[in-house]
Amino acid sequence: MSKYEHLWKWIRDNGTDSIKLTYAEIEEITGVPIDHSFLKYKKELLEYGFCVGNISMKEETVMFQRVK
Repeated sequence: MSKYEHLWKWIRDNGTDSIKLTYAEIEEITGVPIDHSFLKYKKELLEYGFCVGNISMKEETVMFQRVK
């Protein structure tokens, strides 16, 4: 089980085509701090019908988008 699996399921079940989450919100959902490994794990999100759009280091946000 990936440490981000709870996040992937949460995004899939959210019911929207795109969602922007802060790093803090991601950490709250996953129960672990977001770190550089997120870049490796983000590929798993495709299995849930989404991809990572924009990652803003300045705003500390991540945009997730449904794959059409």
